[in-house]
Amino acid sequence: MLRTDTVRQILSWYEGETPGLKSNLSRLLMHGRLAGTGRVVILPVDQGFEHGPARSFAPNPAAYDPHYLYELAIESGVSGYAAPLGLLEQGADTFAGEVPLILKLNSGNSLAEGAGDQALTGTVEDALRLGCVGVGFTIYPGSDHAYAMMEELREITLQAKSRGLMTVVWSYPRGGKVSKAGETGLDIIAYAAHMAALLGATIIKVKLPTDHVDLADARATYEKNPIPTATAADRVRHIMQASFAGKRIVVFSGGAAKNTDELLDEVRGIRDGGGNGSIIGRNSFQRSKADALKLLSDVMDLYA
Repeated sequence: MLRTDTVRQILSWYEGETPGLKSNLSRLLMHGRLAGTGRVVILPVDQGFEHGPARSFAPNPAAYDPHYLYELAIESGVSGYAAPLGLLEQGADTFAGEVPLILKLNSGNSLAEGAGDQALTGTVEDALRLGCVGVGFTIYPGSDHAYAMMEELREITLQAKSRGLMTVVWSYPRGGKVSKAGETGLDIIAYAAHMAALLGATIIKVKLPTDHVDLADARATYEKNPIPTATAADRVRHIMQASFAGKRIVVFSGGAAKNTDELLDEVRGIRDGGGNGSIIGRNSFQRSKADALKLLSDVMDLYA
């Protein structure tokens, strides 16, 4: 398929980037059922690190097998598959070139109480070896380790971009001045998305915001200025505005397991607010393959 005008416009927003990076971004945007639309749906499977194997895969035991996860990504026609090193290695030969890959370079685990940090579990060289289009990295704005994580991301971004790889930044605020409700508050999510853009993210991943405004210093600004917050589409529109006036690709987390109607309602809000798409993990691979394929098809139909 020839690159569409929509994709050409998106690539034009990434000024200062290398042809290699733009080629890999184009590979992602031109792959799968949403190819050429400027929308993306990504399958992420990093929950084994975050929550443990049983909490991640017991609802659908087939997903313990890394090949199953590759097959789900390929058969569903999602734009890309993101996972830690071991999962991508176990299948990289068998499925080489069949789906764009994103190597998640850092991970936390639920055995470490309140760490507010993640360990580096992969390298840019690993991503190149596996033929990935980019690398993923989590930051926790607000945590005690936020500055160190940002400095790690700076170095990884330099390595990745110099080799033509994209950076996908999971920007998940927590700790510091951020309350628990604030972790999905509109002002906090907008701040987190903007920080990811400032750090050079090619693609920004955030949670879908609520209408809660968390910081007292921000509340007056939101009340004084015309920032609509009533609907999910309004809130997504504000996140896109905070992401360089919509000139960065922003995808929204599928979050904890939920029923199909709830998930599709969220997708409609993302679509109507101008978001670029969804990154859906537990809500897909914890279902049977037939149910997951149907769900992902319905999600992509809404975006298409």
